[in-house]
Amino acid sequence: MESAYREVGPFLLAYFQRRHGNPQTAQDLLQETFAAVLRSPDRWRQTQAPRAYLFGVARNLSADFFRRCHPEEELPPESPAAEPSLSDPRLEQMRAAIGQLNAASRQVLELRLQRELSYEAMADFLGVPVGTVRSRLHHAVRQLREHMQRQIYE
Repeated sequence: MESAYREVGPFLLAYFQRRHGNPQTAQDLLQETFAAVLRSPDRWRQTQAPRAYLFGVARNLSADFFRRCHPEEELPPESPAAEPSLSDPRLEQMRAAIGQLNAASRQVLELRLQRELSYEAMADFLGVPVGTVRSRLHHAVRQLREHMQRQIYE
């Protein structure tokens, strides 16, 4: 557990800071994440993808915290879009194309591109078979490629 804290902790802390914008809240949620894992040691030992498991616990704790503090508001988006340092018109086209994907495809694409999770880790995180992850990612990339090619020829 110590090595997981050292390796994944900084990523979880950054995730909580992006989601909640408060360093103290982020620290508290990071500690709650590992405390929750310690309360279920059997599940921790059985996981095939510790990083994905920790992010799943973190995501649930983050959502619970937000609901407690903002009972009438919708949850903020999981990953706010980072502003590009260079202006490239294709970025807006790509964002529009990603916005047109179904929620499952967008989620798998985010896990792969932003969190750099393996297929197995994504499957563990989402609670679906690896084949489903592969299929969703394949279709998402194909749809993005087709959208971008249409933009070039229009």
